[in-house]
Amino acid sequence: MYMFLCEDSIDGIFTGVYDAWASHYGHANITLTTQIPENYSLFHEYINVPTDFQKSAKVARTLRKRMGAETYEELCQAASALETSCTGIKRMNKADAIYKTIVLALSLADSSKVLNYLGESYVNRVFQLSRSTGNEAHHLLGFLRFQELENGVLFAKIHPKNNVLPFLGEHFADRLPQENFMIYDENRHLAVLHPKEKGFFITDTETLNLEMLNRISSEEKEYQKLWCRFFDSIAIEARINPKLQRQNLPKRFQQDIIEFNRQQTS
Repeated sequence: MYMFLCEDSIDGIFTGVYDAWASHYGHANITLTTQIPENYSLFHEYINVPTDFQKSAKVARTLRKRMGAETYEELCQAASALETSCTGIKRMNKADAIYKTIVLALSLADSSKVLNYLGESYVNRVFQLSRSTGNEAHHLLGFLRFQELENGVLFAKIHPKNNVLPFLGEHFADRLPQENFMIYDENRHLAVLHPKEKGFFITDTETLNLEMLNRISSEEKEYQKLWCRFFDSIAIEARINPKLQRQNLPKRFQQDIIEFNRQQTS
């Protein structure tokens, strides 16, 4: 049995798919994983897979062509999911479930229908992972709040379970092409950066000046104060329902929303 160890990212997993397929070891003899095993098996050969963006791009082109844009995006969402973001009778390794789903898809006459094969445990796993990421990204499209920094950059901070940055970056780059903006995932220390009138890219934030991110513009401070006053003025005390509020707006989102986290407006 051959175990390919790849990076936990879309590009990392797609590189693993490329190398595993090109190895000709036989799909039944291959396992992909993003997690270093706690105990190595004597009967496994472990192969480290460094992320290669050219290989990943080749896999992406093939998947888009054969599966279509919608199914391709579902696979990307699954690759971006937290490994433990959903449960099941059998929790299959994320990368291996994606690899086996791709193998099945490319054997079908219509590869775009692969996610209909939910009776296969690995397809079901990909479906669950994709739904977890997709649902969280959808929530954040509504809950994410930008604030203007002193340097004019629009900045938002998030704490998602799954790596939703690629999907948020694509969405806001399409809708805010004239703005310099940054979306910071504090859990992963990654950020989407979008220069005005250019494409977005994702970068690590090890050298990020966190103090700069707390320096919001004077106009932004005034707008935040006005918004919080409005939020308080429309509240009906007799109808305040914290439990229902948490159901509609989970607490992990509230920490990044100004009306629930008002230190900066004081």
